[in-house]
Order: sequence, then C-alpha cells, then structure tokens
Amino acid sequence: MKQVEQGDRPSMGLLNLNEGDQRYQLTRHAPSEALRPFVKHYWIVSWDLTGLEPYPQHLVPNPCVNLVVERNNTFCFGPSERKFSYLVSGKGRVFGVKFKPGGFYPFLRVPVSSLYGQPMDVSRILDVTAGSLEERLLRDGDDTDKIDYIDQLLCAHLPAEDAQATLVNDIVQQIEQNREMLRVDDLSSYWKIHKRKLQRLFNQYVGIGPKTVIKLYRLQNAAEWMERGLHYDLVKLSQDLGYHDQSHFIRDFKSIIGSTPEEYLHSRHRNGERRGLMN
Repeated sequence: MKQVEQGDRPSMGLLNLNEGDQRYQLTRHAPSEALRPFVKHYWIVSWDLTGLEPYPQHLVPNPCVNLVVERNNTFCFGPSERKFSYLVSGKGRVFGVKFKPGGFYPFLRVPVSSLYGQPMDVSRILDVTAGSLEERLLRDGDDTDKIDYIDQLLCAHLPAEDAQATLVNDIVQQIEQNREMLRVDDLSSYWKIHKRKLQRLFNQYVGIGPKTVIKLYRLQNAAEWMERGLHYDLVKLSQDLGYHDQSHFIRDFKSIIGSTPEEYLHSRHRNGERRGLMN
C-alpha cells in the first residue's frame, strides 16, 4: 500500500492541522493505477478521545467530491463554498475517497452540481449499501485490506477515461498553481475556452463554477501570505486579489477561512502557530 507524501505546505483542507495532529491520526493513500485518472487519494482518520473534551476540526472547502464512510452517515458529498466543522469526540474512524476535480462525473454521468447541498447515497454509483461499506472500512484491522477492498469496488465500476474530465482537472490544477489567476476572463483567455463553455464544464464536472474555484484558492493563498508575514496591509491585499470592495473581500474571506482577515492576523500573532491547509 503506497502512502501519499504530504508536502510542507499543501493547500486546502484542514485548519489548525498542527493542533489536530495531537487529537487524531490522518493518513492518505494512493489508488491503484487504473483509478488515478479519477481518484486523488484515499484518506483515513482515526481517533480516541475517550475521557477527553471533544475537538472541533474546521475544514475549508475544495473543488472535489468526497465519498465519506462514517458510522450512520455514509454519503458522497459534492464541493462546497463555505468552511464547515466536524466535532471529533469519543472513539472513531472515518474513511474517505477524494476524487480529482472532474473525476467523479464519469462514475455519476449527471452534472456534479446536482450534489451541491445534497449528499448522495453511495448505492447510486456502487452496487453496495452504506451499511456494508461501514462494516468493511470502519472496523479494526489492517488498512491495506481496506484500501484493496475499495480499490476493487471502484475498479468494478470503472468508467472509460473522459477527455473532458482530464481537461477540467488540468484547468483546476492551473488555477491552484498560478496565483495570478484572478478572474474567469483570465482563465478563458489562457485556455482559449469561452466563459460560457467553462461555466458549463464546471457545472457538469466540478459542481461549482470557475469563479468560485478561483475564489477558494486565492483566499486560501491570502491566508498563507498572512501567516508568513507577507501581508499586513489588508486593503492592498484585497486589491491584489482583484477586490474593489473591501467589505466583499472580508465577507468572502470569512465564509471560507472562518474569521475576518483582521481576526485571522490577530490569531496568528497571538498564538504563533502556523495553520495547516492540507490537500
């Protein structure tokens, strides 16, 4: 079983990662070769806080579909535009499949936007019930067996490679890596794809629009810059990110990061802790 390397500053995912590491164990694992056009990685979280206070883990949104296997709460979850929280308590385990941006559509064959705010039962794409997945993937035992099982299950429903899904994943990667990408017009010009077609592609394959994906990455970039002490002038920062209205920048930042930019800066200075943003 190949474990995925975790880089020094991967972006998007868990907030307060260093503190979270003391409360739970998180591992990520690569899928089999056949699934790599579609699946980014598998992830497993386990914890034992018996007798301890519950821990609220905050997560920032990303443009990926996740199949989440959790006791009595197993669903496929589409991308979100807002930060959300998970209360880690007692003893437990969660298993997840993180699909690449665009990688879930070939399994689903209907627009991924249909999952927005509407978690989907796993039986729609896999001939298996939520209960049976929970039984196989949440019990104690070797994680290698669990990875092999989900690999085989997904491969049994393996779709044909989809050139459009690959294109969309490449576009999202470019948004992530090119921090000068601030507007859909920039994206349209770079890829020579009309804005309306981009919107249709993202609606079908990603589930949220290209403007939203750009916003997710750029505002998390802003948080990273603030952590590193590269930006204390919040007005200039908002302008650098293409915002002409400071209140709009503050509202968007809070919806994704969970605090206003000023509160975020103060919290960094107060506890001196770098905040991990993880793929």
